[in-house]
Formats: sequence, structure tokens, C-alpha cells
Amino acid sequence: MKKIILLISIMTVSATVYAQKVDSIYFHLYTDSLKKGQHNYINVDGKLTNGRWLPLTSKELILSCTEAVFEGNELIIPIDFQPEKVTVKAVLRKDPSVLVEKIIWIKTAPDPELPTKAEIMNNPAPSPGNKRKN
Repeated sequence: MKKIILLISIMTVSATVYAQKVDSIYFHLYTDSLKKGQHNYINVDGKLTNGRWLPLTSKELILSCTEAVFEGNELIIPIDFQPEKVTVKAVLRKDPSVLVEKIIWIKTAPDPELPTKAEIMNNPAPSPGNKRKN
């Protein structure tokens, strides 16, 4: 009886481990371009064989970029960076045949100036319920 229970337990664990194997990886970026002088988080998700998604980090991935440097999942673009784009590659550590590569553009337009605290306090945004009809 103990052998049967042990065999069933091993089969259950094996099936669970197999069902959670990453079969493909994808970039799911929060933006369409990267900013200079900042740490840009590169979001990579793994699609499991059971159809579920799993966020992946540098623990599960080898992240690389020939034009810039990674710290964990963060790609650091220097403030004086000149190229218009970078090529980022993610490789699954457990199975190097599972990889993805993507070109990501560098933001060129300056960020708009933010209003000062005084401007915000003197010109509060209208509340959604107080809209006037013309």
C-alpha cells in the first residue's frame, strides 16, 4: 500500500512540475520607448505549458543588451546615450533554446514641464460631477 501511495505522489509531483514548464517568453513593456538617465524596468513574462503566465526576473533569465547595462531587470540608459534604439535579449536559464529579442527605441522628445504646487493649488481640476453643459 505504501508503494502505491508513493508512486501516486511521485506521479502527481511530476505532472505538476511538467505543467509549470516555461515554453515561451515575451516582453510586456510598460512603455514604447526607454528614457535616458533612468533605470528602465524590462518586464518579461513566461508562458507556461498550462497556458498561465509567470513574471520572470533575472533569477530565471539571462538579460543582455550590447548598447547598455542591466542590473537585475532594469536596463540603465546613460544620460549621454547617443543611439536611437537598443536591442534587448532575454534567455531562459533552464532552457537556453527559449529566448526572445526585441528592439526598443530611446525616447527623444523631452518630458513636458510639470505644473508647480502653486499652479495646482490655484487651478484645481474640475470634479467629474461639476461639468457644465454648453
